[in-house]
Amino acid sequence: MNVTLRVDATPSATALHLRAWNEDDAEALVEVYRDPTLRRWTSLRVENAEAAAEWLELQRRGWETGARLSFAVHEDHSGTGETRLAANVVMKRTGPGQESAEVGYWTAAHARGRGVAPRALEALSGWAFDAFGAEGLERLDLFHQVDNLASCRVAEKTGYRFHQILPARPPFPRDGHWHIRRADAPA
Repeated sequence: MNVTLRVDATPSATALHLRAWNEDDAEALVEVYRDPTLRRWTSLRVENAEAAAEWLELQRRGWETGARLSFAVHEDHSGTGETRLAANVVMKRTGPGQESAEVGYWTAAHARGRGVAPRALEALSGWAFDAFGAEGLERLDLFHQVDNLASCRVAEKTGYRFHQILPARPPFPRDGHWHIRRADAPA
C-alpha cells in the first residue's frame, strides 16, 4: 500500500504532506527525538543513526503487515516541494475486519502550537474511515496520559470525544484519557 495524503495550506498554516517514512527521514528523526518534551511522552528512543534505522524498519514492517500505518508529516514552507519533518501520525490495527483501531501522533518541537498535529490527525482519520470503513472500521481510539494537555487539545480539536479515564499500566506511568471518534460522527 502506497498512500500519500496532502493537507492544503491555509492563510495561517503551511501545507502538509503525509507519506510513509523512508530512510531519507533518518537524520531529521534523530534531531526531532533530541527534544526532551517528545521523549517524555514516547516510549521509544531514537538517539542515533542505528536507532533511527531500527525505528524506520518498524514503520516499514507496519505498512507491510498493515498493523502500523505510520506517516511522516512534512511541512511545505516554500511551495517548491522542499519540506521539513514536523510530525508523525499513525494508525495501529489488530487486523482486517476489526471495528476499531488506535491512532497516535507526536509533533516536532519547531512545529508545535501551529495546528500541525490536529490537521495531520484529521487527514489520517478521514483517510482511515474512507479506506477501511468497508472492512468494518467504525471507531478510532486515541489514548494519552492525563497530564498530556496538548494531546488532549489535539483530540478535542479533531472530534475525538473523551470517553473515560484509564488506570495507569505499563508502559504508561500515569492514568490516561481514552478518546473516541466514530465514523458517523462529525469532526
